[in-house]
Amino acid sequence: MTKRSPVSPAPGPLEDYAQGFDDLFGARAQRHAFRRYLEGLLLPAERNKTLTALANTEPVVGAQRKEAQSLQWFISESRWDQEEVNERRLELLLEEPTTAANDEGVLVIDEHGDRKWGKRTAHVGRQWLANIGKTDSGVVSVTSLWADERIYWPCAFEPYTPAHHFEGGKNDVQFRTKLKIASQLVEMAVERSIPFRAVVADSFYGEDEGFKQRLNELEVGYVLALKPSHAWWHKVGEIGSPWAAAMAAGQAWEDERHPGDWVKVTRRFKDGHEQEWWALEVDVGPYGPHRDRRSVVATTDPKELPDKATWYLATNLPHPSSKRASDSELEAADLAEIIRLYGLRMWVEQSYKQVKHVLGWSDYQVRSDLAIRRHWQLICCAFSFCWWAYGHLPIDEEAETENDPRTPPEGRGKKESFSRVLAAGFENSEGMAGTLCHAEKILEGVLRYAPATSAKTAA
Repeated sequence: MTKRSPVSPAPGPLEDYAQGFDDLFGARAQRHAFRRYLEGLLLPAERNKTLTALANTEPVVGAQRKEAQSLQWFISESRWDQEEVNERRLELLLEEPTTAANDEGVLVIDEHGDRKWGKRTAHVGRQWLANIGKTDSGVVSVTSLWADERIYWPCAFEPYTPAHHFEGGKNDVQFRTKLKIASQLVEMAVERSIPFRAVVADSFYGEDEGFKQRLNELEVGYVLALKPSHAWWHKVGEIGSPWAAAMAAGQAWEDERHPGDWVKVTRRFKDGHEQEWWALEVDVGPYGPHRDRRSVVATTDPKELPDKATWYLATNLPHPSSKRASDSELEAADLAEIIRLYGLRMWVEQSYKQVKHVLGWSDYQVRSDLAIRRHWQLICCAFSFCWWAYGHLPIDEEAETENDPRTPPEGRGKKESFSRVLAAGFENSEGMAGTLCHAEKILEGVLRYAPATSAKTAA
């Protein structure tokens, strides 16, 4: 076998991480560009992370320099498979004790949109951009993210292509709705044997019967949000929605000593503070603790049901006291567990802030489907590197505590009540070089409002 030519190494642990992908790139130029692209994504920048910024050349005119042109060639023309890169990234995450998935985490499904204009850019179209809350010209991607109280990382993504890009419109065989893409992302996670307790998602997915049916067919649990307006057929004067059930239960709620049907749930957060929430098991209409579907209402105030602090949820996880608890392949979940699982959904919002504002998810200036996918894939690699690098830092035995995420919890896969936190920083680490020592800034701040421990009971 011909000996491979060496490339200019990346700084510190980024080189060790990059070497894990080297066999996927057949040419020296590809291995070199892979390192330079990740470096550019991770380094602090005062401007959007376009190719000139990643290559550290002048805006506009610097695009003609060889540094920028090599990165342009790498994501647009070079022959390498971004799916193989994603598989390797997941392998590295899953084989490390500090980043490995476990069956107490969740698979978060969500979508993300960014403004993009023009008619020649792949997937662009006038459509609803949920993150900015309005319809505009842009590109939308559907994503899956694995998360627990300790760590979170992206599993996969798929761009949504509006119907006008297809000759047959919505009737074209190649057209896929966002819900169809979401189902396929869950299927991919199941096929890859990535463990998770449940799929969690917002009401866009929770209101769709087809999506929930597909999850049942895959025999995976789910905790999905419902709209406050969610309702079923009912006679006049009868309860016909989870909101109405919560309103009725709220009238019977007097105080903490006389809560009626409400059950207290304590949510613990990373900064040490706790919140008292109240959960209600809806037992009316198509929902009930002994039915195939359950509906749970969680709120901070059973009397007022504040919009921003009230969740209406649907789940297929069996109630602990139901017959399904012993018959179903799914593990039973009490009210506290359901609230814990849906609370993990917040990590997807944090990851969007980091990949968009720090790593430059939407900063690409390429038009082809292939180049866009590769840019996103390299961002996933850069994001995952931050966790990987921290997991490989030496642990100070004197300072080691159970809160260090590099110290895996005993009995992985079992329910444990423990607080797991991210590191204080890389500033004093000898393993990082140059401004890459600031890579952990991408992950800072996520602990402030994050749920910290899993509750075993509802009280």
